[in-house]
Amino acid sequence: MAYQNISKDPPDIESLLALNPLVQPHASLVSTGTTKVARRHWKRNHDKSCSTCVSKEHNFEDIKHTTLSERAALREATRCLKCADAPCQRSCPTQLDIKSFITSIANKNYYGASKAIFSDNPLGLTCGMVCPTSDLCVGGCNLYASEEGPINIGGLQQFATEVFKDMKLPQIRDPALPPLDELPESYNAKVALLGCGPASISCATYLARLGYQNLTIFEKFGYIGGLSSSEIPQFRLPYGVVSFEVELMKDLGVRVELGKGLGDENGPTVKGLLADGYEAVFLGIGLPDPKLIPLFKGLTAKNGFYTSKDFLPVVAMASKPAMCSCKSSLPSLYGSVIVLGAGDTAFDCATSALRCGAKRVFVVFRKGFTNIRAVPEEMELAREEMCEFMPFLSPREVIKKGDRITAVKFCRTELTEEGKWVEDEEQTVRLKADFIISAFGSELSESKVVQAMAPLKFNSWGVPEVDPETMVSSEPNVFVGGDLAGVANTTVESVNDGKQAAWYMHQYLQSLHGLYVPPEPRLPSFFTPIDLVDLSVEVAGLKFHNPFGLASATPTTSSAMIRRAFEAGWSFAVTKTFALDKDMVTNVSPRIVRGTTSGPLYGPGQGAFLNIELISEKTAAYWLQSISELKRDFPNKVVIASLMCGYSREDWTELCHAAVEAGADALELNLSCPHGMGERGMGLACGQDPELVRNICRWVRSAVKIPFFAKMTPNITEIVEIARAAKEGGADGVTAINTVSGLMGLKANARAWPAIGKEQKTTYGGVSGSAVRPIALRGVSSIANALPGFPILAAGGVESAETALQFLHCGASVVQVCSAIHNQDFTLVEDYVTGLKALLYLQAIDELAEWDGQCPPTAKHQRGKVITPKLKAVIGKALPEFGPYLNEKERRIAAYKKTLAPLEESQAEVHRPAHQPSKPVPAVKDVIGQALPCIGAYGNLDNTQQVVAIIDEDMCINCGKCYMVCNDSGYQAITFDPQTHLPHVTPDCTGCTLCVSVCPIIDCIRMVEKTSPYHPRRGIPLGTPPTYVH
Repeated sequence: MAYQNISKDPPDIESLLALNPLVQPHASLVSTGTTKVARRHWKRNHDKSCSTCVSKEHNFEDIKHTTLSERAALREATRCLKCADAPCQRSCPTQLDIKSFITSIANKNYYGASKAIFSDNPLGLTCGMVCPTSDLCVGGCNLYASEEGPINIGGLQQFATEVFKDMKLPQIRDPALPPLDELPESYNAKVALLGCGPASISCATYLARLGYQNLTIFEKFGYIGGLSSSEIPQFRLPYGVVSFEVELMKDLGVRVELGKGLGDENGPTVKGLLADGYEAVFLGIGLPDPKLIPLFKGLTAKNGFYTSKDFLPVVAMASKPAMCSCKSSLPSLYGSVIVLGAGDTAFDCATSALRCGAKRVFVVFRKGFTNIRAVPEEMELAREEMCEFMPFLSPREVIKKGDRITAVKFCRTELTEEGKWVEDEEQTVRLKADFIISAFGSELSESKVVQAMAPLKFNSWGVPEVDPETMVSSEPNVFVGGDLAGVANTTVESVNDGKQAAWYMHQYLQSLHGLYVPPEPRLPSFFTPIDLVDLSVEVAGLKFHNPFGLASATPTTSSAMIRRAFEAGWSFAVTKTFALDKDMVTNVSPRIVRGTTSGPLYGPGQGAFLNIELISEKTAAYWLQSISELKRDFPNKVVIASLMCGYSREDWTELCHAAVEAGADALELNLSCPHGMGERGMGLACGQDPELVRNICRWVRSAVKIPFFAKMTPNITEIVEIARAAKEGGADGVTAINTVSGLMGLKANARAWPAIGKEQKTTYGGVSGSAVRPIALRGVSSIANALPGFPILAAGGVESAETALQFLHCGASVVQVCSAIHNQDFTLVEDYVTGLKALLYLQAIDELAEWDGQCPPTAKHQRGKVITPKLKAVIGKALPEFGPYLNEKERRIAAYKKTLAPLEESQAEVHRPAHQPSKPVPAVKDVIGQALPCIGAYGNLDNTQQVVAIIDEDMCINCGKCYMVCNDSGYQAITFDPQTHLPHVTPDCTGCTLCVSVCPIIDCIRMVEKTSPYHPRRGIPLGTPPTYVH
């Protein structure tokens, strides 16, 4: 049988390829009318016509624009510049180390990010969700000066802390502090905190971290969280978030007593608490009373009138699972609702009113749009939900029919040339309304609460007199924070009030017992059992307190730099390679350039660097004295001297003796520098010949007794042979790998970069960074498999704890870092240490067995919002998120939500008991070489165990990348629906995994076991001769 036209696609494949991209041979011509129809079909953002609005009634799902999926968080974190003296941190009331926590997110160290966040802000998740970041940290972002705009800091903060919440780990005190039973009696002082809101939670957390053991929060209501629970809606701040942060506080021993309001019949008073033996009191009750203008006196909910203080708590109790057991109902609104005010609370009232049944909501305020106090994020959410804004209006009369409100009369306000706001009674507007919600702010007006604060003095604003630096009131043992203190306007500022008060209360309490506290604040950071993991490892008789060190490269240009690195926490450093004076070098410039492997990426995050830098320009005398000084000042750090000589026994002996005499812990023999030095008979010239390597190692072994490691070049056919030669020569181990020789790229004028001098000449340089990591992992694993137990110091693309663990799994004992420091700074080591501790600790928790390191299983989601199984069932068939399909999906969800009370489908989050390890936490030595049994020859792979791709249509964003790569690089096994743009994998899938590789959504495509035998398509059957066409 002859097979014809096998080089052409058969008809079924041609049909499948209908939407595959083609080169366009001519201009396109489509009528505007046709395009308008098509545009409606593909439209993903909402139509401007209010007639298309979908009801939000009873729908309390997350609506924040800032919420991020893991994919989005990683992309946003890598965009961050991690600036010096970062303005974002300077703009954060709690001084979060934003640069550091975003670095950790970019490195998939979500625990490290959360640790940095909770160290400075015990309500880090709450603030990640509700902080007005555009006015705070984001407002100072240097990327505002770029076209792409600032970083979504709040979204990143929320993402990392939510992942930590899902880890279910308890908070512990700083293990470096004295245990509770060893603290002085002063730490048993009784402290009362009034109000379980952000300020009190923050203050109590820091006091507990310091070691105070008798802390009690008294809360007026039957729920925790204060305003965070009662006045911020579920769709912005779920109650589970508040309860999570309170549980973290309670982990440290803080007690919470509910139903004990300041000034209540059975509640505490300041005088009473002090008389009962409390040595200090913190007042964080907020401003509990609404500001009410005379026009609304006597109006109640029966008339259709609410204040924000009446309305939002009722909404919260009816929509926040576990907030209370009352099973209350939402306020039953209908028709038109007028919300008065222009702050965040007013917009919360507006969007909540829609969820309570309002058909139209008008947000009315006295001033203009440019004077709105609410942050743009809040205002934008209300605008998207079709709330209508009416500026320059002041209420003048409430019009009623019987007992019910029917309308409100307003007069116009104007700004005079003198800058004063005046009301023009001649310009009036009448708005029909079924309900009014007044959101004009809060105050302290209830006399019994004021009396319960005696003997505190009050200022002209009706709040206690407070020192804004120490948060102490007119009484030295009473501290005040949050709204009540008169300075904080936001949750994060209230948290900072509590933080400040904790330190100065600590100073005060210790002074009562005659104990001195230094004036410089030193509040303890956030800790969990992860921080107790021991990362120490022993290599060739040397004790490394963690496996992270500096490579012999630019980060060790000087010993002063090594000193700073040791102070930051690096365990070891390999000096910049030095030689005898007769081999002294002088560098050219330019010599270190960004790579091109990451495409047009500018700034940090480079995937590669190329350098033509030689060894150290400093003398051997400089380095020998430096080693001596470093070992004197850092006896527990490992200092490795990197040495280079030609093929001369005398030179190697002389230099090695000198390094030993200076006090070096070990030596690294640089036999691998890929540029410059090889031309002098050094570096690469020695390291590519097994016999030369073997002999040099023998010379060094006969000269010294301390450990030494031969540094391997990857620029060779088989690295194992060089490593074996080093071992045979007596080396204690090897360093693998040095940089890869390469030419990074050429400009359009045929000039390479770097180009030296007027002649613009260049040479092959050393490529480093994550681009060479696959080569380094191959080298490390090959050596480890061939020479079991032979120590390896890994280098080449270590840029995170996750990548460091990959090298450990491949057989390395410790890792060396260089290019990652080019992208950041020496503080990276903190991220690496916390990240590796977390990766080891989480392996011991059975409940997290499905996690990939610190990454939880990917939940079904669109635009970062989770699609719950119930919603999936309501939606039914897979519907893409555009045009008529999006409208249908939203209509189905709206109809479903309307039939349910919000609490019917919600479940309370359970945060305790915390997860505990079910087996021993692995040590570093336990994971070294763990992957080696799975790495070997191709012949060991089983071609009978096949997989195929499966696409999750609920997460698909309809880009068609899987379809295109399968067509033009694979097996034409994915169809692409012309109407829904939903791809589908056909039985022709061979499991090549290209589709997974290019899919932009994490876990949207997964590889699953192929249940039927795999029969390769041979094109022409075996044994059939070809037919030649002439």
